[in-house]
Amino acid sequence: MLRQALLGKTTVGELTDWLNRARGGDADAAEHAFAAVYGELKRIASRSLGPQAQATLSPTALVHEAFLKLLPGQSHPLNDRQHFFRLAARAMRQIIVDEARRRAAEKRGGDVIRTDLSGAIGVAGENRVSDLLAIDQALTRLEARDGQLAHIVEAHFFAGLTFEEIAADLGTSDRSVRRDWDTARAFLLRDLQGTAAR
Repeated sequence: MLRQALLGKTTVGELTDWLNRARGGDADAAEHAFAAVYGELKRIASRSLGPQAQATLSPTALVHEAFLKLLPGQSHPLNDRQHFFRLAARAMRQIIVDEARRRAAEKRGGDVIRTDLSGAIGVAGENRVSDLLAIDQALTRLEARDGQLAHIVEAHFFAGLTFEEIAADLGTSDRSVRRDWDTARAFLLRDLQGTAAR
């Protein structure tokens, strides 16, 4: 498995232990954990931001911000490496959306975002910050109805994970994840069209 190969000599148990100790404030454990996951997080961030990434939110900056967001003062331990990457996908989503909000405030609806939204879920027209914010709100509504569908969208759309990687994390088939992606995508499109019509 790709993730196991990326760990090198580090076992999954060691990584989970380092991550939990890092979340408890252990700086040495944080350094070991960051070194073990950095390559994979950078790959995920690069896919998530796409070729439009600009200096204000580069893949490197996104990785560092996401990792730091996951560490301090967390009372709930991580169950395993997959749990960490699910939380990392959520952190990346929050960071990308916060950046879009900041840009919208600066530009009053500016039209540059760093993620290819139209290709991911079918938003028509140019990519706009307002599109990203609307998608985030629709995803929040989807999460209230079906957390797993929302996780699949978050992992694929915001963290750039492939359907195969998501299936491995969820312990299900690639076909099942693709079917859930289609269901989630349909929900989001209906939700976005309904919001636009209001």
